[in-house]
Amino acid sequence: MAARINLLDFTPAEATERLKAWCAEHGEAAYRADQVVRHLWVQPAADFDGISTLPKALRAKLAEFFYIGRLELVARQTSEDGTQKFLFKLFDGEQIETVAIPDGDRMTLCVSSQAGCALKCAFCATGAMGFVRNLTAGEIAGQVRELRLLAEGPITATNIVFMGMGEPLMNWKAVEKVLTIFNNELGFGIGARHITISTVGVLPGIVALGKRPEQFRLAISIHAPMDDLRARLMPVNTKYPLSDVIEAAKVFDRRVTFEYVMLGGVNDGPEHALQLAKLATDCAAFVNLIPLHPGGGQGFRPTPREEIVKFARELRKQDVETAIRKSRGIDIAAACGQLKTERLAKREKAPA
Repeated sequence: MAARINLLDFTPAEATERLKAWCAEHGEAAYRADQVVRHLWVQPAADFDGISTLPKALRAKLAEFFYIGRLELVARQTSEDGTQKFLFKLFDGEQIETVAIPDGDRMTLCVSSQAGCALKCAFCATGAMGFVRNLTAGEIAGQVRELRLLAEGPITATNIVFMGMGEPLMNWKAVEKVLTIFNNELGFGIGARHITISTVGVLPGIVALGKRPEQFRLAISIHAPMDDLRARLMPVNTKYPLSDVIEAAKVFDRRVTFEYVMLGGVNDGPEHALQLAKLATDCAAFVNLIPLHPGGGQGFRPTPREEIVKFARELRKQDVETAIRKSRGIDIAAACGQLKTERLAKREKAPA
């Protein structure tokens, strides 16, 4: 017998098509497929037994051919500011992180797209652990699904950001499916303008995202406004130089956000502000200044708050729209990859 199929690895349309074909082959009514698909994302069920609209015999039969993938919750931390961080274990034992950030009536989920990361950005805890593998579509979408299935305090996303572990545009095959799952009315039904992909500037992925008809948002991690410094902080700059990234941002048919982590004494001087302003002006980008998360900085020190405010002021003098991101979850290791890194360190120190 062939291996069972994880229905969460497909878009709603693909899952419906596969289930209807299965129903036709096994003498079941076609509408049963629609019932199953509704309980994948719209009203998530933990498994087939949780779909009470299906006859018990049909649930058992479906489970012979398909399954609804689950992620195992390993750790859950809650910050004083309401931010929550989750560590999930995958089927092969790898672990990934998801962060839930409440803000008024919005709930933003920061999802991972890879186990680890190959890019080795100097200030990133995820980059320090290296790359293991890409996540499947079901593992990415499953993070949002698992939070809706929580027994204590279910969490429903209003916004999604691909800013967790990994570079999403280096896993485009899976991420493209997940974008549809997040946005489609038979998926999670989240508006495209509330879904943001953050990238270091993987040019083929930016082009592919730009071809999508939906208005998904693009955020580009700049972190240094000149090639030599950016190459030291972000080795990927050798393959995708800053000038090429800016050109890609210019032709992207939606407004782009520049993400800029403030590193004390490294990229936070007045000359950096002027150069960053020029880049942002070139492609009409919005600049998001990010205070370095204490503990996740891999040896760097955060720029003091007053210096960040001064940096923002310089950008605004050049007519660049700028925001300073709030630091969230400081007390719960909420920097990308930090929770997994800390748990691994504890495990390594334990006696054999």
